[in-house]
Amino acid sequence: MDNSCAKLLVAVFDRTVCVRINGRADFTSSMDLKKLITELWEHGYSHFVFDLCQCRTMDSTFLGVLSGISLQLSNGKDSQSPLELHHPNPRIAETLENLGVAHLFNITDSPAPVTDKYEPLAKAGAPTQIDLARTCLEAHKTLMCIKPENVQKFKDVAQFLAEDLKRLEIGQKKTVI
Repeated sequence: MDNSCAKLLVAVFDRTVCVRINGRADFTSSMDLKKLITELWEHGYSHFVFDLCQCRTMDSTFLGVLSGISLQLSNGKDSQSPLELHHPNPRIAETLENLGVAHLFNITDSPAPVTDKYEPLAKAGAPTQIDLARTCLEAHKTLMCIKPENVQKFKDVAQFLAEDLKRLEIGQKKTVI
Protein backbone atom coordinates (compact mmCIF):
# COMPACT_ATOMS: atom_id res chain seq x y z
CA MET A 1 0.00 0.00 0.00
CA ASP A 2 1.28 3.45 -0.92
CA ASN A 3 1.68 5.58 2.21
CA SER A 4 2.61 8.82 0.48
CA CYS A 5 0.77 12.02 1.27
CA ALA A 6 -2.30 13.10 -0.62
CA LYS A 7 -2.29 14.39 -4.13
CA LEU A 8 -4.62 17.39 -4.34
CA LEU A 9 -6.33 18.25 -7.61
CA VAL A 10 -8.50 21.32 -8.22
CA ALA A 11 -11.32 22.24 -10.60
CA VAL A 12 -12.96 25.68 -10.51
CA PHE A 13 -16.20 26.51 -12.29
CA ASP A 14 -19.04 28.95 -11.73
CA ARG A 15 -18.67 29.86 -8.02
CA THR A 16 -17.71 26.31 -7.02
CA VAL A 17 -14.30 24.92 -6.20
CA CYS A 18 -13.83 21.16 -6.35
CA VAL A 19 -10.84 19.60 -4.65
CA ARG A 20 -10.12 15.92 -5.25
CA ILE A 21 -8.02 14.30 -2.56
CA ASN A 22 -6.20 11.16 -3.68
CA GLY A 23 -4.36 9.11 -1.07
CA ARG A 24 -3.68 10.02 2.56
CA ALA A 25 -4.70 13.54 3.57
CA ASP A 26 -2.28 14.63 6.26
CA PHE A 27 -0.59 17.64 7.80
CA THR A 28 1.82 18.01 4.88
CA SER A 29 -0.99 18.88 2.47
CA SER A 30 -3.14 20.88 4.89
CA MET A 31 -1.23 24.15 4.55
CA ASP A 32 -1.52 24.28 0.74
CA LEU A 33 -5.21 23.45 1.04
CA LYS A 34 -5.84 26.17 3.63
CA LYS A 35 -4.04 28.75 1.47
CA LEU A 36 -6.06 27.75 -1.62
CA ILE A 37 -9.44 27.88 0.13
CA THR A 38 -8.68 31.20 1.85
CA GLU A 39 -7.55 32.86 -1.41
CA LEU A 40 -10.53 31.60 -3.40
CA TRP A 41 -12.98 32.60 -0.64
CA GLU A 42 -11.50 36.12 -0.70
CA HIS A 43 -12.07 36.16 -4.48
CA GLY A 44 -15.76 35.39 -4.07
CA TYR A 45 -15.91 31.62 -4.34
CA SER A 46 -18.39 30.36 -1.79
CA HIS A 47 -18.94 26.65 -2.36
CA PHE A 48 -16.18 24.09 -1.87
CA VAL A 49 -16.64 20.42 -2.74
CA PHE A 50 -14.08 17.88 -1.55
CA ASP A 51 -14.18 14.77 -3.70
CA LEU A 52 -13.09 12.00 -1.31
CA CYS A 53 -13.73 9.03 -3.64
CA GLN A 54 -9.97 8.32 -3.73
CA CYS A 55 -9.06 9.58 -0.24
CA ARG A 56 -8.03 6.69 2.03
CA THR A 57 -7.54 8.49 5.35
CA MET A 58 -7.32 11.92 6.95
CA ASP A 59 -5.09 12.61 9.92
CA SER A 60 -6.19 14.77 12.83
CA THR A 61 -4.27 17.81 11.62
CA PHE A 62 -5.91 17.70 8.19
CA LEU A 63 -9.35 17.26 9.79
CA GLY A 64 -8.64 20.05 12.26
CA VAL A 65 -7.60 22.40 9.45
CA LEU A 66 -10.67 21.45 7.40
CA SER A 67 -12.92 21.95 10.43
CA GLY A 68 -11.32 25.32 11.18
CA ILE A 69 -11.89 26.41 7.59
CA SER A 70 -15.55 25.39 7.82
CA LEU A 71 -15.99 27.32 11.07
CA GLN A 72 -14.26 30.38 9.65
CA LEU A 73 -16.21 30.43 6.39
CA SER A 74 -19.59 29.79 7.99
CA ASN A 75 -18.72 32.44 10.59
CA GLY A 76 -20.92 30.84 13.22
CA LYS A 77 -24.02 30.92 11.02
CA ASP A 78 -26.49 28.05 11.26
CA SER A 79 -26.84 27.89 7.48
CA GLN A 80 -25.56 25.07 5.33
CA SER A 81 -21.79 24.66 5.38
CA PRO A 82 -19.87 26.06 2.42
CA LEU A 83 -17.81 22.85 2.54
CA GLU A 84 -19.17 19.63 1.07
CA LEU A 85 -17.49 16.27 1.57
CA HIS A 86 -18.35 14.04 -1.36
CA HIS A 87 -18.34 10.28 -0.79
CA PRO A 88 -16.12 9.81 2.29
CA ASN A 89 -15.23 6.16 2.88
CA PRO A 90 -16.55 4.48 6.07
CA ARG A 91 -13.26 5.05 7.90
CA ILE A 92 -13.30 8.80 7.24
CA ALA A 93 -17.02 9.06 8.01
CA GLU A 94 -16.45 7.31 11.34
CA THR A 95 -13.55 9.62 12.18
CA LEU A 96 -15.69 12.68 11.40
CA GLU A 97 -18.36 11.39 13.80
CA ASN A 98 -15.89 10.36 16.53
CA LEU A 99 -14.19 13.74 16.52
CA GLY A 100 -17.55 15.52 16.54
CA VAL A 101 -16.96 17.49 13.34
CA ALA A 102 -19.37 15.84 10.88
CA HIS A 103 -21.95 18.58 11.52
CA LEU A 104 -19.54 21.17 10.09
CA PHE A 105 -19.87 19.72 6.59
CA ASN A 106 -22.52 18.87 4.06
CA ILE A 107 -21.76 15.17 3.50
CA THR A 108 -22.96 13.48 0.30
CA ASP A 109 -22.66 9.79 -0.51
CA SER A 110 -22.99 9.60 -4.27
CA PRO A 111 -20.07 7.56 -5.67
CA ALA A 112 -20.26 9.43 -8.99
CA PRO A 113 -17.31 11.79 -9.55
CA VAL A 114 -18.02 15.49 -9.14
CA THR A 115 -16.11 16.43 -12.30
CA ASP A 116 -13.25 15.12 -14.41
CA LYS A 117 -11.66 18.50 -15.14
CA TYR A 118 -9.10 18.56 -12.33
CA GLU A 119 -5.63 20.05 -12.42
CA PRO A 120 -2.87 19.52 -9.84
CA LEU A 121 -2.81 22.03 -7.00
CA ALA A 122 0.25 24.23 -7.28
CA LYS A 123 2.45 23.86 -4.23
CA ALA A 124 3.21 27.05 -2.37
CA GLY A 125 6.72 25.91 -1.56
CA ALA A 126 8.07 24.04 1.42
CA PRO A 127 6.58 25.36 4.67
CA THR A 128 8.91 26.19 7.51
CA GLN A 129 9.04 23.96 10.58
CA ILE A 130 7.49 26.83 12.54
CA ASP A 131 4.57 27.09 10.09
CA LEU A 132 4.01 23.33 10.24
CA ALA A 133 4.12 23.26 14.05
CA ARG A 134 1.77 26.26 14.28
CA THR A 135 -0.69 24.72 11.81
CA CYS A 136 -0.67 21.37 13.62
CA LEU A 137 -1.19 23.06 17.00
CA GLU A 138 -4.05 25.25 15.72
CA ALA A 139 -5.73 22.22 14.11
CA HIS A 140 -5.64 20.22 17.34
CA LYS A 141 -6.85 23.18 19.40
CA THR A 142 -9.76 23.52 16.98
CA LEU A 143 -10.70 19.86 17.43
CA MET A 144 -10.50 20.23 21.22
CA CYS A 145 -12.73 23.33 21.14
CA ILE A 146 -15.35 21.67 18.95
CA LYS A 147 -15.81 18.62 21.17
CA PRO A 148 -14.69 18.59 24.81
CA GLU A 149 -14.04 14.83 24.66
CA ASN A 150 -11.26 15.55 22.16
CA VAL A 151 -9.23 17.26 24.88
CA GLN A 152 -8.36 13.87 26.38
CA LYS A 153 -7.39 12.55 22.93
CA PHE A 154 -5.19 15.47 21.92
CA LYS A 155 -3.94 17.25 25.07
CA ASP A 156 -0.54 15.50 25.00
CA VAL A 157 -0.15 16.15 21.27
CA ALA A 158 -1.12 19.81 21.74
CA GLN A 159 1.31 20.18 24.64
CA PHE A 160 4.14 18.64 22.61
CA LEU A 161 3.33 20.87 19.61
CA ALA A 162 3.18 24.00 21.79
CA GLU A 163 6.57 23.18 23.33
CA ASP A 164 8.04 22.36 19.93
CA LEU A 165 6.71 25.62 18.47
CA LYS A 166 8.17 27.60 21.37
CA ARG A 167 11.54 25.86 20.93
CA LEU A 168 11.53 26.57 17.18
CA GLU A 169 10.61 30.23 17.68
CA ILE A 170 13.36 30.71 20.30
CA GLY A 171 15.84 29.05 17.94
CA GLN A 172 14.77 31.36 15.13
CA LYS A 173 15.22 34.44 17.32
CA LYS A 174 18.73 33.33 18.25
CA THR A 175 19.58 32.83 14.57
CA VAL A 176 18.35 36.33 13.69
CA ILE A 177 20.36 37.99 16.46
